[in-house]
Amino acid sequence: MKRKYRLRRNSDFQRIRQVGKSYASSLLVLAFLRNEFDHSRFGFVVSKRLGKAVQRNKIKRRMREAVRLKIPHIKPGFDVVIIARIPSRNATFSDICRSIERLLKTANLLL
Repeated sequence: MKRKYRLRRNSDFQRIRQVGKSYASSLLVLAFLRNEFDHSRFGFVVSKRLGKAVQRNKIKRRMREAVRLKIPHIKPGFDVVIIARIPSRNATFSDICRSIERLLKTANLLL
């Protein structure tokens, strides 16, 4: 995912979680907030409860790729944080893609 599409600062993650709106599925939680840019930015959170580093990085890579494929269809001007839940450790890539698409649709972030 290109650098301009990534959230990097901890303060951004905290602001989105505290002030933004969120929607949840069994695998993921999606929190979002409007930003001042002409593109949307994304951040991914995977807790240590989901496993060791290899497992967590695998989940993050799957979430990142699912979002990267959807970027052309996502409304610009939002900061989005996607948080993995415990069942996502056993989920396939297609499960994660479906879950992200469903959450984006519910949050009305798709074009």
